[in-house]
Amino acid sequence: MRIVLKVGGFAFATEGESEPLIAEYVKLLQQLIRDHQFVVVTGGGSIAREYIRIARGMRVPESLCDQLGILVSRINARIVVDGLSDYAYPEIPTTVTELGRFFASGKVIAMGGLQPGHSTNAVAAIAAETIKAHVFVNATNVDGVYTSDPSKDAHATHFDEVHVNKLSEILAHSEMTAGGYDLMDHTALRIIQRSHIPTVIIDGRNLANVTKAIHGEKTGTRIVTD
Repeated sequence: MRIVLKVGGFAFATEGESEPLIAEYVKLLQQLIRDHQFVVVTGGGSIAREYIRIARGMRVPESLCDQLGILVSRINARIVVDGLSDYAYPEIPTTVTELGRFFASGKVIAMGGLQPGHSTNAVAAIAAETIKAHVFVNATNVDGVYTSDPSKDAHATHFDEVHVNKLSEILAHSEMTAGGYDLMDHTALRIIQRSHIPTVIIDGRNLANVTKAIHGEKTGTRIVTD
């Protein structure tokens, strides 16, 4: 199977003395690449948001704040490449053309952002469209899509499946500034819809969910396009 795995910035964060979760993702990929071919798209996470906060405080334009996020996400992609060593293609694609060419190598491709205004979720959707992925797995630090923010609404209901149009409505008021993208953004959803990309949003803090999503087992929230 051809798989796009978006790994959110949470996997690169350290808490106390613990190792970043990305080390476990690298181990998992080394097992899964025996049967599947991967594009891994990495988010910028809290490090990117902190740089963006500092830059915004100096009245740096949003497009340049976005560029900071892109650079951090590419550093995170480099961590994946270096961790995978010979299993990964040695270069980080910065264009869709490069992605297609590098993917033909048969090795794992790791990449971050592409251009200002596109979240790494949108980049992952573009990657899935480009390689004709069998599934796009979005590994986040939440366990899927809810009717509302479960941290603020005790009555929020979890979706096992959600139509792309319904998800677009839920995210209608999402912040579209640099570093402010949530589970998905409207650009990512439009790409998922137009190419009918099988997509699952999972709790990536439990790596077993990655394997479940790839194998079509119940986990997280599946986005329906039909």
